[in-house]
Amino acid sequence: MAIAHPTGSTALPLGHDELLHCYRKMRTIREFEERLHVDFARGDIPGFVHLYAGEEATGVGVIHHLGDGDRIASTHRGHGHCIAKGVDVVAMMKEIYGRKGGACNGKGGSMHIADLSKGMLGANGIVGAGAPLVCGAALAAKFRGKGEVGITFFGDGASNQGTVLESMNLAAAWDLPMIFVIENNGYAEATSRYYATAVDSYVDRAAGFGIPGVTVDGIDFFAVHEAAGEVIRRAREGGGPSVLECKVVRFYGHFEGDAQTYRAPGELEDIRLNRDCLKLFTARVTEAGVIAQAELDAIDREVAALIEDAVQQAKAAPLPTEADLTTDVYVSY
Repeated sequence: MAIAHPTGSTALPLGHDELLHCYRKMRTIREFEERLHVDFARGDIPGFVHLYAGEEATGVGVIHHLGDGDRIASTHRGHGHCIAKGVDVVAMMKEIYGRKGGACNGKGGSMHIADLSKGMLGANGIVGAGAPLVCGAALAAKFRGKGEVGITFFGDGASNQGTVLESMNLAAAWDLPMIFVIENNGYAEATSRYYATAVDSYVDRAAGFGIPGVTVDGIDFFAVHEAAGEVIRRAREGGGPSVLECKVVRFYGHFEGDAQTYRAPGELEDIRLNRDCLKLFTARVTEAGVIAQAELDAIDREVAALIEDAVQQAKAAPLPTEADLTTDVYVSY
């Protein structure tokens, strides 16, 4: 089964204020990631870092439809999903720097940011691990009967994991209000999807479980927003699970420090120049006359100040102590 592809209409589906809100989210993700790229190279940040830069239109295009009661699970590349879902940027930065006051008290770092109050179940260092978690969240939502949904984000590499395929089967069998969002950047770490995957589209796999799906250009915010709105509405109304494949690009390597020798010559330069979702969004809204460039420039300045402040607060925050080791281990009911 297939869901109709978005029409690509020139009309903008959102008003002035909502468009500015979405741009601010995307710009915040971009600025956040670009700053981490610099600070990690300086040796300021412990652990591993996987950057979401380039994929902002997918995260924001999907999550714009959600509220705090809707649950999402992320991946090792989770900063963008966190920001889009409303997790506090300063708390995120403190977490990445391993400091007290972080989203997880400085104990999880980049790959383990969570905020249950925002419906963010967490980033995850285990590939494909979010899907079964969201099956549980979606089952709980179904029993609550409030029209909430669960969304699991994962990449093209994780789509080959048994946990993801088992979760698709479970979601279909239980008719769960759940969306499987595949952020297909073409590389499972360093392995091209053409080398390791037999199907042309990951949506083809959804049909094997009786789940409808659609593939969209993940750098086109409006295409993502339209398609996500349809599958999320369907899930809220009791229509069951769907698969949304978003074809995206990542501006950096699989992890910070990745030499990216698997990339074709000129590939990175080309996607920066021609496939930047922020540039495409800017062109669309300014050419439509809905938003002035000066308004976007003002947001850019405000976001840059926000990220600088977050970094300074993170660097000034204290490190966890030995006494903190035994806290946050067990849940108290």
